[in-house]
Amino acid sequence: MILWHDTLIARERAQVDIEDRGYQFGDGIYEVIRVYGGKIFCLSEHLDRFERSAREIKLDLPYSLERLGSLLEDLVRQNQLTDGTVYLQASRGAAPRNHPFPEKAVPVIVAYTKEAPRPMSYLQDGIHTITQEDIRWLRCDIKSLNLLGAVLAKQAAVERGCQESILHRDGRVTEGSSTNVFIVKDGELRTHPANNLILHGITRAVVLELAQELAIPVKETPFFVEELFRADEIFVTSTTMEIAPVVSIDGRKTGSGHPGPVTRRLQEAFEKRI
Repeated sequence: MILWHDTLIARERAQVDIEDRGYQFGDGIYEVIRVYGGKIFCLSEHLDRFERSAREIKLDLPYSLERLGSLLEDLVRQNQLTDGTVYLQASRGAAPRNHPFPEKAVPVIVAYTKEAPRPMSYLQDGIHTITQEDIRWLRCDIKSLNLLGAVLAKQAAVERGCQESILHRDGRVTEGSSTNVFIVKDGELRTHPANNLILHGITRAVVLELAQELAIPVKETPFFVEELFRADEIFVTSTTMEIAPVVSIDGRKTGSGHPGPVTRRLQEAFEKRI
């Protein structure tokens, strides 16, 4: 079953118009939400961000977040999903192709579930990364369907046998192609401030809360690519990768070359939060 508009239907019944603006312009927004043990993790936080993204592109959602949340919970139950993800998307709808917003298009909501085990090998052993110039647009805080820059960065990492690209603008690290980036130096966490240059990650926000609970100092401030190689630890965060240690960048070992103690403390606290 999938969610189509406001109804759960069989996937094969869903049809997307060839002039849907999400398809032709990337004119829409999305969320990916984790499910643990049949329960949706941080649902309200994801829905609040979904509404914010809609507001930023002047897209009026067709019904309330409360209604949407109930529908997503029904979707998870109907599909008997235990561990996996919910993909949620809204496009501005179908209209004759023209750049300005159409007057009468009806937004299209779609959501579906996917079984997905937790990335235990990444969590335990860490991931390998490369650095890439950040070529994306300047509103990365909007979780829009315009993901080609991120796709190209992720593919560049895959082609070099890595799991992620760490992006930078003029040498300042922003985030990963699909993750937020943290470094640890002298026991202190540092990550890029949540402005228009990065996505305001839900897992990122959870990590900041956990750091406060654990009395780990945090600075939300930009840092440079060179500082990655001087950091004691590096990790990335996302809904699907959780808190994944980075053990190499551009073929160079980072820190000790193994997941570090601060990262491990945060992983343990995240496990308890789940």
